Formats: sequence, structure tokens, C-alpha cells
Amino acid sequence: MSDDLAGRFEEVPMWPEGRFQGREAFAGLVRQAAVLLAREKCSPVVFSDADFSDWPLGERAVVEALHAWAGQGRAMRWLARDFRAVRQAHPRLVQWRGIWSHIVEARACPVPPSAIWTPAWAMERIDPERCVVVATADTGRCQALRERIDACWERGMPSFPASVLGL
Repeated sequence: MSDDLAGRFEEVPMWPEGRFQGREAFAGLVRQAAVLLAREKCSPVVFSDADFSDWPLGERAVVEALHAWAGQGRAMRWLARDFRAVRQAHPRLVQWRGIWSHIVEARACPVPPSAIWTPAWAMERIDPERCVVVATADTGRCQALRERIDACWERGMPSFPASVLGL
């Protein structure tokens, strides 16, 4: 683990809660969540978005945090309408996904929520155009989000394979 990431563990004291607005606030929440996932070793975790095009998932610090999170007993699900933007915009994440393919499942579904879900905390971008996000540890809100994610997962098709084989 890099010294930078170790320092981030100390910088991020708790899961953020409340209403946030703007692309920078959203990106900051994703970064903060990645660090907290690594520190708290949350599992399972769900990342969900139409295409993840404006998530900072290709940043070195985010991928390092996901690498620190990953390990035995962890599980992550990814939902997207389309994973092409992930492959194009986030090569570090694609490489990480290949390494940890045994703990990461991905499916494509028509209308996934834009969210991160953990058993104890969730954030959902309730207005993707204006980038309005609600982050909460409220059990009821987290459960309602999980139910919508599960419904989308059930309708989805396997996608974003860990490697692409050519013939």
C-alpha cells in the first residue's frame, strides 16, 4: 500500500451523509467511498451507473484503494447499461478487474441506478444531470436501494468480462 493511500485512510474519518451537488462533490464522494471500503473491508459492495463515464475510477488512488479492499471473503457487483466507457476511460480499473475477477461480477441492465451500496452505507445520484447525490447510513434507504439494485441485477445479463479473448 502506498504512503499516499495510508495517509488517506487517516484523512477520511467516517462515511459521509447528507445531500451533495455538483460533479466535483460527486467525484469526491466516490474517492472517499473507495478509501473507506478499503479501511472498513465492506462486503458485499455494489457499484452501479449507466456507464461510469464521469466516475473517477481510473485514478491511481481509487484503484489502489480498491486493491487494498480486495481480498479473501470480499465480493463486488458492477451494474451498468454499457461498460464501453469503462474500458475506454479507465484502463487501470480494467486491469484491476482482471486481477480480481474471482470477486467481481458485472451485469448490464437497461436502467441501473447511479449508486454505491454497502451493507451499512449507500450513496445514490438521484439526479445524474445536475449531479445531486444523497449519501446515507439510514437502514431503510439503504435497503430500498438494495432492492432496486437486486431487481436490476436479476434482469441484467453478464457483461464486462475480465478478459476479452479474440479468435
